[in-house]
Amino acid sequence: MSNAKRKTKTSHTRTKPKPRQLDGGKLAILANRFGGICSKMGNTLLRTGRSGVLNRAKDFSCCIVTRDCELLHAEESLPIHVLSGPDLMAKSMQEFHPNLKRGDVFLHNSPYHGNSHPADHTLLMPVIDKKGVHHFTLLAKAHQADIGNSIPTTYHGTARDVYEEGALIFPAVQVAENYEIKEDIIRMCRMRIRVPDQWYGDFLAMLGAAFIGEREVLALGEEVGWDMLHVFTEQWFDYSERRMITAIKKMPHGTGVAKSTHDAIPGTPPEGITITSKATVDTKKAMIEVDLRDNPDQLACGLNVSEACTRTSIMIGIYNSVDPTVPKNAGAFRRVKLHLKDGGVVGIPRHPISCSASTTNLADSVQNATQRALAAIGDPLGMGEIGCFCPPSTSVVSGTDPRTGKPYVNQLFLGHTAGGAVAYQDAWLTMLHAGNGGMCFIDSVELDEVYTPIVVKTRRLIPDSEGAGRFRGAPGIEVELGPIDCRMEAGFVADGNINVPQGARGGGDAARSDQFRRQASGRLERLDQCSQVWIEDGEMMVSIACGGGGYGDPRKRDPERVRHDVEEGLISRKRAREIYGVSITATNKIDLKKTKELRRLRR
Repeated sequence: MSNAKRKTKTSHTRTKPKPRQLDGGKLAILANRFGGICSKMGNTLLRTGRSGVLNRAKDFSCCIVTRDCELLHAEESLPIHVLSGPDLMAKSMQEFHPNLKRGDVFLHNSPYHGNSHPADHTLLMPVIDKKGVHHFTLLAKAHQADIGNSIPTTYHGTARDVYEEGALIFPAVQVAENYEIKEDIIRMCRMRIRVPDQWYGDFLAMLGAAFIGEREVLALGEEVGWDMLHVFTEQWFDYSERRMITAIKKMPHGTGVAKSTHDAIPGTPPEGITITSKATVDTKKAMIEVDLRDNPDQLACGLNVSEACTRTSIMIGIYNSVDPTVPKNAGAFRRVKLHLKDGGVVGIPRHPISCSASTTNLADSVQNATQRALAAIGDPLGMGEIGCFCPPSTSVVSGTDPRTGKPYVNQLFLGHTAGGAVAYQDAWLTMLHAGNGGMCFIDSVELDEVYTPIVVKTRRLIPDSEGAGRFRGAPGIEVELGPIDCRMEAGFVADGNINVPQGARGGGDAARSDQFRRQASGRLERLDQCSQVWIEDGEMMVSIACGGGGYGDPRKRDPERVRHDVEEGLISRKRAREIYGVSITATNKIDLKKTKELRRLRR
C-alpha cells in the first residue's frame, strides 16, 4: 500500500472512531430503555383498542427488531407472536419495499411471508432518522375479532385452503405514507370485515402504538447517538449468547424424542395428527437442536402451522427449560438450531394451504412434544403437556345484539387453565395455552355480559381433573354460557377429548375436554370438537377445557401440598389416597402413619 493510501486510511479512521464498548450498567440501562418503549406501545394498544380481544383480553404484542431484521426486544408480549416472525416479516417488508421512507407503515398478516396467522394483523414501521437512514423496525401485532373469513371466526379449522378460509391477506402492504393513512386499504377492509368500525378502531390503536414507538426510538437515538445504539445491539446479542451458553452447559446432555397427538377434525386423518419432536442438548458445543422433519405433509384444513409459529413453538418448548433470566433475543437464538420440513403440516406450509389456526392447536402440539422430548433427556428439563386451546369458552361469538340492533363479533376468553407442571413447581393455572404463556387476561364475566348479549351461568375449576405428579398440572375448567334474547353463532376448534394432555417423567395425564349444547329442556347434546354452531335463545353451551399434565411421580409429592389441594377442593380425599398415596382425615389433617404405609405399598 502506498504512503498516500495509508494516510487516507489513517485520516478516515480518526474522523470516524468506533463508539466505545459499553459496561454492564449501560447495557442494562439501554436494554430497559428499549423495553420501556415496547411497554409504552403495548399500553397504547390496551387503552385504545376497541375490541374486547385487545382492551379486555390483551391479545397483542409489541417488539423491536434491528435494521438487520433480528429480534431485539419484546416486553410483556405473547411468546407465539414474537420469538420468531417479526424477523421474517421485517425481511419481507425490506424485500417488497427496498426504498423505505420516514412515516411509512405496512400492514402484514401473511403466514406465507413470516406472520403467525391471518388473524394477527401486524403494523411494521421503520425508524428512519433525519438523514434517511433506517435504524430499527417497530412491530405492533394485534389479534382481530374478525378478518373477513368466510365464516365469522378467526380460527377456521376446516378450511381446505386460504380461499375457503376467506381472509384478506396483506403481505407487507403499505397503509401509511408520510404518516398519512392510505384510505384505499381502509375502504377494502371496511367492505370485507363484519364489524368495520371495531376493526378500524383497533387499526388506529395499532397505528398509535407504532407512532409512539417511533417517537420514543427517535428521541433515544438523538439522545445517545445512533452509532451507540448499534454498538449496544451487538454487545447485547453477544451478552445474551454468553448467557445462553452458560445455561445450556448446566443442562443434562443427550437426545430425547416425544410425540403429541391432536384429535381428528374434518380434513385430517381419522387417527388425528401426531407431531414428533427430536431434541438434542449438546452441553459441549452449548447448542440445542430440534428436528421436526419427521412429520406429516401439510393438510387440507386450517391447522397447518406457519413457519413463524413452527419456529416460535419450538423455541417456547426450549425456553420453558432454560434459565428464565436469559434474554429472549437474536443473540440467544444463535445457540438454537432448527430443522423444519418444507411443505409440512408443521414446518413451512406453502400457499394456498390454510394456516388459520396456526397459533394454537398444532403449534401447541409442537411445544408439548418438544417439552416432553427435553424431559426425556433428564430432570429438570421439560414439562408436562400444556392443555389444548379453543374450547367453547374461548369461542368467537357473533350475531346481532338485540339491545342495539347492530352486528357483533368478538372472541371470548372466559375460562382456560391449561398449565403443565415443571420439575420445580406446580402448573401456572391461567396459562391459556402453550403459545400464550399466560400473557392474556381472562375475561371478566360481568364485562362480557355488558358488551355481549350473553349470560354466564357457570365458571368453575373441575376437581380431580389435574395431571397428577410430584408437581401437578392445572385442573380443568367448566364454563356454561348462552345468548340472551337472541340467537348466537359460536365457532371453536377444540382438542383433548381423545388425546389428553400428557404428563412428563412419570407425571399423570390431565382429564379430557368436552363440549355440549344444553337444550332448553335441560338435555345435553354433545357437539363436535370443531364446530360452527348456532345457539338459540334459551339454550346454553357447556365448555369443559383441559388442564395440564403433571411432572414426576405423584407418590413423591409433598404431602402438605396434597393436603392443601384437598382443602382447596382441587382434588378429593379418594384421589389423594389412590393417586398420591396421602391419607387426609375428615378434618383435613395428614394421617402420617397411613400415608407412610400407602407409599410403602406402592413402592
